[in-house]
Amino acid sequence: MSIKVQQLTKIYGTQKAVNNIDFEVNKGEIVGFLGPNGAGKSTTMKIITCFIPPTEGTAQVCGFDVEQSPQEVKRRIGYLPESNPLYTDMYVKEYLQFVARVQGLGKEGKNKVAEMIEVTGLELEQRKKIGQLSKGYRQRVGLAQAMIHNPEVLVLDEPTTGLDPNQLADIRQLIIDLGREKTVLLSTHIMQEVQAMCDRVIIINRGNIVANDQTSRLQQSANRQIYTVEYNKGIDTQNLADFLEETNIQEIGKNTYRISSEEVVDKRPMLFNFAVEHGLVLLMLNREESSLEEVFRELTG
Repeated sequence: MSIKVQQLTKIYGTQKAVNNIDFEVNKGEIVGFLGPNGAGKSTTMKIITCFIPPTEGTAQVCGFDVEQSPQEVKRRIGYLPESNPLYTDMYVKEYLQFVARVQGLGKEGKNKVAEMIEVTGLELEQRKKIGQLSKGYRQRVGLAQAMIHNPEVLVLDEPTTGLDPNQLADIRQLIIDLGREKTVLLSTHIMQEVQAMCDRVIIINRGNIVANDQTSRLQQSANRQIYTVEYNKGIDTQNLADFLEETNIQEIGKNTYRISSEEVVDKRPMLFNFAVEHGLVLLMLNREESSLEEVFRELTG
Protein backbone atom coordinates (compact mmCIF):
# COMPACT_ATOMS: atom_id res chain seq x y z
CA MET A 1 0.00 0.00 0.00
CA SER A 2 1.65 3.28 -1.10
CA ILE A 3 -0.67 5.69 0.72
CA LYS A 4 -2.85 4.73 3.66
CA VAL A 5 -4.99 7.27 5.50
CA GLN A 6 -6.93 6.22 8.60
CA GLN A 7 -9.38 8.31 10.64
CA LEU A 8 -7.51 11.44 9.57
CA THR A 9 -8.74 14.69 11.09
CA LYS A 10 -7.41 18.23 10.92
CA ILE A 11 -8.89 21.07 12.96
CA TYR A 12 -8.01 24.74 12.63
CA GLY A 13 -9.41 26.54 15.65
CA THR A 14 -13.12 25.76 15.50
CA GLN A 15 -13.08 24.63 11.87
CA LYS A 16 -12.78 20.94 11.05
CA ALA A 17 -11.04 20.99 7.66
CA VAL A 18 -10.72 17.18 7.43
CA ASN A 19 -13.17 14.96 9.29
CA ASN A 20 -12.13 11.39 10.16
CA ILE A 21 -11.39 10.24 6.60
CA ASP A 22 -10.06 6.89 5.38
CA PHE A 23 -8.65 5.92 1.98
CA GLU A 24 -5.83 3.94 0.37
CA VAL A 25 -3.89 4.30 -2.88
CA ASN A 26 -1.99 1.37 -4.38
CA LYS A 27 1.17 1.26 -6.47
CA GLY A 28 0.41 1.68 -10.17
CA GLU A 29 -2.77 3.70 -9.52
CA ILE A 30 -3.50 7.24 -10.65
CA VAL A 31 -6.16 8.53 -8.27
CA GLY A 32 -7.99 11.82 -8.67
CA PHE A 33 -8.58 13.62 -5.37
CA LEU A 34 -11.47 15.99 -6.06
CA GLY A 35 -13.57 18.47 -4.18
CA PRO A 36 -14.80 22.07 -4.27
CA ASN A 37 -12.63 24.87 -2.91
CA GLY A 38 -12.24 24.55 0.85
CA ALA A 39 -13.24 20.87 0.88
CA GLY A 40 -10.01 19.67 2.52
CA LYS A 41 -7.99 18.46 -0.50
CA SER A 42 -4.87 20.57 -0.03
CA THR A 43 -4.95 20.07 3.74
CA THR A 44 -4.97 16.28 3.28
CA MET A 45 -2.14 16.48 0.74
CA LYS A 46 -0.06 18.65 3.08
CA ILE A 47 -0.49 16.09 5.85
CA ILE A 48 0.51 13.21 3.56
CA THR A 49 3.63 15.13 2.48
CA CYS A 50 4.62 16.04 6.07
CA PHE A 51 4.07 19.79 5.70
CA ILE A 52 1.48 19.95 8.50
CA PRO A 53 0.62 17.46 11.26
CA PRO A 54 -2.81 15.85 11.64
CA THR A 55 -4.95 16.65 14.66
CA GLU A 56 -6.04 13.01 14.90
CA GLY A 57 -5.61 9.81 12.93
CA THR A 58 -2.70 8.57 10.83
CA ALA A 59 -1.26 8.81 7.34
CA GLN A 60 1.35 6.42 5.98
CA VAL A 61 3.45 6.51 2.83
CA CYS A 62 5.09 3.24 1.77
CA GLY A 63 4.58 1.94 5.30
CA PHE A 64 6.15 4.96 7.06
CA ASP A 65 4.08 7.17 9.34
CA VAL A 66 4.16 10.87 8.44
CA GLU A 67 4.61 11.90 12.09
CA GLN A 68 6.94 9.17 13.30
CA SER A 69 9.17 8.89 10.20
CA PRO A 70 8.85 12.14 8.20
CA GLN A 71 12.32 11.87 6.60
CA GLU A 72 11.57 8.39 5.30
CA VAL A 73 8.28 9.65 3.87
CA LYS A 74 9.98 12.61 2.16
CA ARG A 75 12.53 10.32 0.52
CA ARG A 76 9.71 8.35 -1.10
CA ILE A 77 7.40 11.17 -2.11
CA GLY A 78 7.44 13.89 -4.76
CA TYR A 79 5.18 16.88 -4.15
CA LEU A 80 3.95 19.60 -6.47
CA PRO A 81 1.93 22.03 -4.31
CA GLU A 82 -0.82 24.18 -5.78
CA SER A 83 1.20 27.40 -5.32
CA ASN A 84 4.31 25.81 -6.91
CA PRO A 85 6.88 27.89 -4.97
CA LEU A 86 10.05 28.36 -7.00
CA TYR A 87 13.21 30.48 -6.74
CA THR A 88 12.42 32.88 -9.57
CA ASP A 89 15.92 34.43 -9.65
CA MET A 90 17.54 31.05 -10.38
CA TYR A 91 18.01 29.60 -13.85
CA VAL A 92 15.99 26.46 -14.62
CA LYS A 93 18.97 24.12 -14.84
CA GLU A 94 20.65 25.77 -11.86
CA TYR A 95 17.50 25.31 -9.77
CA LEU A 96 17.16 21.64 -10.67
CA GLN A 97 20.85 21.08 -9.84
CA PHE A 98 20.17 22.70 -6.47
CA VAL A 99 17.16 20.41 -5.87
CA ALA A 100 19.27 17.39 -6.83
CA ARG A 101 21.87 18.37 -4.20
CA VAL A 102 19.18 18.90 -1.56
CA GLN A 103 17.84 15.43 -2.36
CA GLY A 104 21.36 14.02 -1.87
CA LEU A 105 21.67 12.59 -5.38
CA GLY A 106 25.45 13.07 -5.55
CA LYS A 107 27.09 12.11 -8.86
CA GLU A 108 23.77 10.80 -10.14
CA GLY A 109 22.33 14.31 -9.89
CA LYS A 110 23.78 15.55 -13.19
CA ASN A 111 22.14 12.73 -15.14
CA LYS A 112 18.83 13.15 -13.31
CA VAL A 113 18.74 16.88 -14.07
CA ALA A 114 19.32 16.19 -17.77
CA GLU A 115 16.65 13.48 -17.72
CA MET A 116 14.04 15.71 -16.04
CA ILE A 117 14.74 18.57 -18.44
CA GLU A 118 14.10 16.21 -21.34
CA VAL A 119 11.07 14.47 -19.81
CA THR A 120 9.30 17.73 -18.96
CA GLY A 121 10.20 19.48 -22.23
CA LEU A 122 12.41 22.18 -20.73
CA GLU A 123 15.33 21.88 -23.17
CA LEU A 124 14.80 25.32 -24.73
CA GLU A 125 14.06 26.98 -21.38
CA GLN A 126 16.83 25.50 -19.21
CA ARG A 127 19.11 28.54 -19.47
CA LYS A 128 16.34 31.04 -18.67
CA LYS A 129 15.57 32.42 -15.24
CA ILE A 130 12.45 30.85 -13.73
CA GLY A 131 10.97 34.33 -13.32
CA GLN A 132 11.03 34.74 -17.12
CA LEU A 133 8.96 31.61 -17.75
CA SER A 134 5.27 31.39 -18.52
CA LYS A 135 3.01 29.79 -15.93
CA GLY A 136 2.89 26.59 -17.97
CA TYR A 137 6.67 26.25 -18.03
CA ARG A 138 6.86 27.00 -14.32
CA GLN A 139 4.51 24.06 -13.81
CA ARG A 140 6.97 21.92 -15.77
CA VAL A 141 9.80 23.04 -13.52
CA GLY A 142 7.66 22.15 -10.51
CA LEU A 143 6.99 18.69 -11.93
CA ALA A 144 10.69 18.21 -12.66
CA GLN A 145 11.67 19.02 -9.05
CA ALA A 146 8.96 16.69 -7.74
CA MET A 147 10.27 13.78 -9.82
CA ILE A 148 14.02 14.36 -9.77
CA HIS A 149 14.77 11.94 -6.92
CA ASN A 150 12.68 9.18 -8.55
CA PRO A 151 10.08 8.95 -5.75
CA GLU A 152 7.72 6.00 -5.39
CA VAL A 153 4.75 8.31 -4.77
CA LEU A 154 3.77 11.56 -6.50
CA VAL A 155 1.32 14.01 -4.93
CA LEU A 156 0.31 16.63 -7.48
CA ASP A 157 -1.94 19.54 -6.52
CA GLU A 158 -3.39 21.10 -9.69
CA PRO A 159 -0.50 19.90 -11.94
CA THR A 160 -2.03 21.12 -15.22
CA THR A 161 -2.89 24.66 -14.12
CA GLY A 162 -1.88 27.25 -16.71
CA LEU A 163 -0.89 24.82 -19.45
CA ASP A 164 -1.89 25.42 -23.06
CA PRO A 165 -3.58 22.52 -24.95
CA ASN A 166 -0.29 21.19 -26.35
CA GLN A 167 1.51 21.38 -23.02
CA LEU A 168 -1.50 19.86 -21.30
CA ALA A 169 -1.48 16.84 -23.60
CA ASP A 170 2.26 16.34 -22.97
CA ILE A 171 1.96 16.55 -19.18
CA ARG A 172 -1.13 14.33 -19.21
CA GLN A 173 0.77 11.63 -21.07
CA LEU A 174 3.74 12.07 -18.73
CA ILE A 175 1.50 11.51 -15.68
CA ILE A 176 -0.10 8.45 -17.33
CA ASP A 177 3.35 7.01 -18.06
CA LEU A 178 4.49 7.67 -14.49
CA GLY A 179 1.37 5.98 -13.16
CA ARG A 180 2.44 2.66 -14.67
CA GLU A 181 5.29 2.34 -12.19
CA LYS A 182 4.52 4.84 -9.44
CA THR A 183 1.60 5.88 -7.25
CA VAL A 184 0.02 9.19 -8.29
CA LEU A 185 -2.48 11.17 -6.21
CA LEU A 186 -3.55 14.30 -8.04
CA SER A 187 -5.99 17.09 -7.44
CA THR A 188 -7.58 19.06 -10.25
CA HIS A 189 -10.74 20.99 -11.11
CA ILE A 190 -10.60 19.89 -14.77
CA MET A 191 -12.93 16.90 -15.00
CA GLN A 192 -11.77 16.00 -18.52
CA GLU A 193 -8.29 15.49 -17.09
CA VAL A 194 -9.63 13.16 -14.42
CA GLN A 195 -11.53 11.10 -16.99
CA ALA A 196 -8.45 10.95 -19.22
CA MET A 197 -5.87 10.07 -16.55
CA CYS A 198 -7.39 8.60 -13.40
CA ASP A 199 -8.16 4.97 -12.61
CA ARG A 200 -10.11 5.91 -9.51
CA VAL A 201 -11.67 9.01 -7.99
CA ILE A 202 -11.95 10.11 -4.37
CA ILE A 203 -14.31 13.05 -3.80
CA ILE A 204 -14.13 15.06 -0.57
CA ASN A 205 -16.74 17.61 0.47
CA ARG A 206 -16.66 19.70 3.66
CA GLY A 207 -13.93 17.49 5.04
CA ASN A 208 -15.77 14.20 4.42
CA ILE A 209 -15.18 11.52 1.77
CA VAL A 210 -18.41 11.33 -0.25
CA ALA A 211 -17.20 9.00 -3.04
CA ASN A 212 -14.35 6.56 -3.59
CA ASP A 213 -14.74 4.40 -6.69
CA GLN A 214 -13.51 3.57 -10.17
CA THR A 215 -13.95 6.50 -12.54
CA SER A 216 -16.17 4.49 -14.91
CA ARG A 217 -18.45 3.29 -12.11
CA LEU A 218 -18.86 6.79 -10.74
CA GLN A 219 -19.95 8.04 -14.16
CA GLN A 220 -22.53 5.24 -14.38
CA SER A 221 -23.92 6.17 -10.95
CA ALA A 222 -25.32 9.50 -12.11
CA ASN A 223 -29.09 9.67 -11.83
CA ARG A 224 -29.59 11.51 -15.13
CA GLN A 225 -29.90 10.08 -18.65
CA ILE A 226 -29.36 12.49 -21.55
CA TYR A 227 -30.49 11.79 -25.11
CA THR A 228 -29.99 13.70 -28.33
CA VAL A 229 -32.43 12.93 -31.14
CA GLU A 230 -32.77 14.29 -34.69
CA TYR A 231 -35.82 13.77 -36.87
CA ASN A 232 -36.28 14.63 -40.53
CA LYS A 233 -38.64 17.47 -39.68
CA GLY A 234 -39.69 19.59 -36.75
CA ILE A 235 -41.99 18.33 -34.04
CA ASP A 236 -44.21 19.73 -31.31
CA THR A 237 -42.03 19.34 -28.22
CA GLN A 238 -45.11 19.15 -26.01
CA ASN A 239 -46.27 16.05 -27.92
CA LEU A 240 -42.88 14.45 -27.31
CA ALA A 241 -42.95 15.48 -23.65
CA ASP A 242 -46.38 13.86 -23.21
CA PHE A 243 -45.25 10.71 -25.02
CA LEU A 244 -42.12 10.31 -22.89
CA GLU A 245 -43.66 11.69 -19.70
CA GLU A 246 -40.68 14.02 -19.49
CA THR A 247 -40.66 17.78 -19.15
CA ASN A 248 -37.00 18.63 -19.76
CA ILE A 249 -36.87 18.78 -23.57
CA GLN A 250 -34.87 21.40 -25.46
CA GLU A 251 -34.60 22.14 -29.16
CA ILE A 252 -30.85 22.50 -29.69
CA GLY A 253 -30.70 22.69 -33.49
CA LYS A 254 -32.78 22.23 -36.61
CA ASN A 255 -35.10 19.28 -35.89
CA THR A 256 -32.71 18.23 -33.10
CA TYR A 257 -33.74 17.83 -29.47
CA ARG A 258 -32.06 17.16 -26.13
CA ILE A 259 -33.98 15.15 -23.55
CA SER A 260 -32.83 14.97 -19.93
CA SER A 261 -34.39 12.22 -17.83
CA GLU A 262 -34.09 11.35 -14.15
CA GLU A 263 -35.32 7.82 -14.86
CA VAL A 264 -32.93 4.92 -15.28
CA VAL A 265 -35.24 3.37 -17.92
CA ASP A 266 -33.75 3.54 -21.43
CA LYS A 267 -35.84 6.02 -23.44
CA ARG A 268 -34.40 5.13 -26.85
CA PRO A 269 -37.14 2.61 -27.78
CA MET A 270 -39.75 5.23 -26.91
CA LEU A 271 -38.04 7.83 -29.07
CA PHE A 272 -38.03 5.35 -31.96
CA ASN A 273 -41.72 4.54 -31.41
CA PHE A 274 -42.54 8.26 -31.36
CA ALA A 275 -41.01 8.54 -34.83
CA VAL A 276 -43.04 5.57 -36.11
CA GLU A 277 -46.34 6.85 -34.70
CA HIS A 278 -45.84 10.36 -36.09
CA GLY A 279 -44.51 9.39 -39.53
CA LEU A 280 -41.01 10.71 -38.85
CA VAL A 281 -37.63 9.50 -40.03
CA LEU A 282 -35.16 9.05 -37.19
CA LEU A 283 -31.87 10.52 -38.44
CA MET A 284 -29.86 10.36 -35.23
CA LEU A 285 -30.33 9.02 -31.69
CA ASN A 286 -27.62 9.17 -29.07
CA ARG A 287 -27.53 8.52 -25.34
CA GLU A 288 -24.78 10.45 -23.61
CA GLU A 289 -22.69 8.86 -20.91
CA SER A 290 -23.16 10.74 -17.67
CA SER A 291 -20.20 13.03 -17.13
CA LEU A 292 -18.01 13.04 -14.07
CA GLU A 293 -18.85 16.71 -13.72
CA GLU A 294 -22.52 15.86 -13.20
CA VAL A 295 -21.62 13.27 -10.56
CA PHE A 296 -19.35 15.81 -8.87
CA ARG A 297 -22.14 18.39 -8.75
CA GLU A 298 -24.61 15.89 -7.33
CA LEU A 299 -22.23 14.82 -4.57
CA THR A 300 -20.93 18.26 -3.60
CA GLY A 301 -24.09 20.26 -4.48
